[in-house]
Amino acid sequence: MSGLEKDNVVVLGLSASKEFSELVCQKLNIKPGEIEVSRFADGEFNIQLKTSVRGKEVYLIQSTSPSVNENLMELLITIDALMRASAAKIHAVIPYFGYARQDRKMTGRQPITCKLIANLLVTAGINRLMTVDLHSPQEQGYFDIPVDDLRATQDLAAYIIQQNMEDLVVVSPDHGGVTRARRLGNFLNCGLAVIDKRRAKPNESTVEFVLGDVKDKNAIIIDDMIDTGGTIINAAKAIKQHGAKSIHILATHGLFSVDAAQKFTQVIKEGTINQVVVTDTISIVNEKQFDGLKVISIAGFIADMINASINNESLTAVYDGKTETLITEVKKISDSK
Repeated sequence: MSGLEKDNVVVLGLSASKEFSELVCQKLNIKPGEIEVSRFADGEFNIQLKTSVRGKEVYLIQSTSPSVNENLMELLITIDALMRASAAKIHAVIPYFGYARQDRKMTGRQPITCKLIANLLVTAGINRLMTVDLHSPQEQGYFDIPVDDLRATQDLAAYIIQQNMEDLVVVSPDHGGVTRARRLGNFLNCGLAVIDKRRAKPNESTVEFVLGDVKDKNAIIIDDMIDTGGTIINAAKAIKQHGAKSIHILATHGLFSVDAAQKFTQVIKEGTINQVVVTDTISIVNEKQFDGLKVISIAGFIADMINASINNESLTAVYDGKTETLITEVKKISDSK
């Protein structure tokens, strides 16, 4: 880590991202800060910093994944502790940002919860937010502080490139994900298809039609997250009916709520879906894992971004370096055929 004064930086990992933060610290070659998280008898969090943060820049890592409210409160209370312990600057690193789907009023008398969470974080005392694949990029505007909305597309693309598949097509499960799908398609040098869906209520949708050619193709469906799995499984079934040869699902965040693991187990067994690939922004407990699930780590990517931030270097340069690596890998595979 060139130019990094390690004594001036503290990296802390909270309960939801403890393993992830340890991986990040390994990549940074820095010892994790120590923090003790306990509870009072009534369930309230009690936070005790064991590492001095006075005058230091702190990178606080915590996904607000299930249990969302518990992890959010732990994060907010820790931010308050850091502020009162005289941290020079507090960077909230939230690999998965919960409540991001509630970014506008769909009907009357609804909250815009994403804005509320943004206000809570800034009021608590963070100076900068670093997150991965916000549900809607425009949510950066909810914050009155700098926001780095990082993209895991390159790491997901690298995995697909390593599989050495031909006749690829990238599929967006809805119109809102076209930009994400096109970005992946550019890395893989392949075509694009879009699924038109109608959503009756949260976590439920129906496919209207498929726009694009998927027949006899190895289809790559990409989305920002998988929650209950219903929407993306319906998308997979639709393109399978349109003649797709194989279907791989990519997503940055794997929530796998309710009976999602059982659903994917069934469709993989039936041969509708070949594989589900997610990153480790969310720690997936054993009961949510299933055969056909692949978890790739983006801890190295986050470490590179934190390193660039610490040294006041361009974060875009990190992307550019990864892009050059991908281009080289694609060319190497192409030349070998």
